[in-house]
Amino acid sequence: MIVYFDCFSGISGDMTLGALIDLGVPVAWLKDRIESLPLAGFDLTASSEVKNGITGIKAHVHTDAHVHSRGWAEIRSLIQGSPLPKPVVARSMNIFERIAEAESGIHGCSRDEVHFHEVGGIDAIVDIVGTALCLEYLEINRVYASKIPLGSGFVQCEHGILPVPAPATLAILKDIPVYGTDVAGEIVTPTGAAIVAELAEAYGPIPGMRIDHIGYGAGAKTFKDRPNLLRILKGKPEDASSCMETDHIVMVETCIDDMNSELFGFLMDRLFEDGVLDAYWIPVQMKKSRPGTMIQVLCQEHLRDTIVRRILSETTSTGVRHYRVSRSKLPREIIHVESSYGSVRVKQITDLTGEVRRIPEYDVCKQIALDRDIPLRIVYDTILREVNEAKGTV
Repeated sequence: MIVYFDCFSGISGDMTLGALIDLGVPVAWLKDRIESLPLAGFDLTASSEVKNGITGIKAHVHTDAHVHSRGWAEIRSLIQGSPLPKPVVARSMNIFERIAEAESGIHGCSRDEVHFHEVGGIDAIVDIVGTALCLEYLEINRVYASKIPLGSGFVQCEHGILPVPAPATLAILKDIPVYGTDVAGEIVTPTGAAIVAELAEAYGPIPGMRIDHIGYGAGAKTFKDRPNLLRILKGKPEDASSCMETDHIVMVETCIDDMNSELFGFLMDRLFEDGVLDAYWIPVQMKKSRPGTMIQVLCQEHLRDTIVRRILSETTSTGVRHYRVSRSKLPREIIHVESSYGSVRVKQITDLTGEVRRIPEYDVCKQIALDRDIPLRIVYDTILREVNEAKGTV
């Protein structure tokens, strides 16, 4: 499934959450999942509101007056330590990372020192984690968006009077298509900007799709010249390639020509313990014709600093490069299937034609081979045959 964010009146966290709830996400289910963080001192409700004759859903985050403020380091620990699905954790972390990076640059502090004020901290957590949960619930594979409109004038905030768009919002929207409007006031918040910047892979007209549901998320303000709503269209893509899942990750790399080769294996182990997606070594010819090794590591954005520190501390490198990359991938999930060796974990992959194939997990096969003292290839071949024969019965 794909969605299109039609941001004709901007975007905020509560507008996004309201529109996704309007697409069919149960509020009770959403609140229950967010509370598993664990996050207390809040309530989430939704109500219908009419904006210029169009009914939308207004998401309300109610907070206790005594709720303490949180910094990015605490929020990061809260999300990383939660029992939420890994894609939800990664998406939430990446969205928060964008806000923290923008705020740290503006205020001249480290990201860990970025502070979310008393109410805004809870709001941001609920809006961001809630959005990631909604996309998981609705089984959304790809996100597109319109160009982003920006308001004008000034806004009162915790730091005083700031120009609109707010500095953090503009920093987050770098390299994203925007346009100015005559709307007096803030119509894109930093949270809304971070959500659309992280999720959308392209900006422009509605992509080829068959729309099956339309959700409207209501904003707090009322405008005379436009309904203050975020419209999200959900449906199936017209072309098969749109069934691919896309996301953004980080490549961290460096070249080394003066390190004991035995240390590379230890570094590989530590990187995977840190949670990287992939790591590999590439032979390269460096300056003065010296043979060397290029280290390339793929990781989620929130792990970038951890991986940079790991490479700089475990190798002789004095500097690394890192940059954001996009990837397209076939939908896949981990399932459990019965086999001759009991219930086993396998990867289930869906290709562009809709055909499903199942592949045994190496670590699972290895452990069975060791426990039963039988060749690994026999375990692998047996599970591969049995799980694919069972496709029609599972």
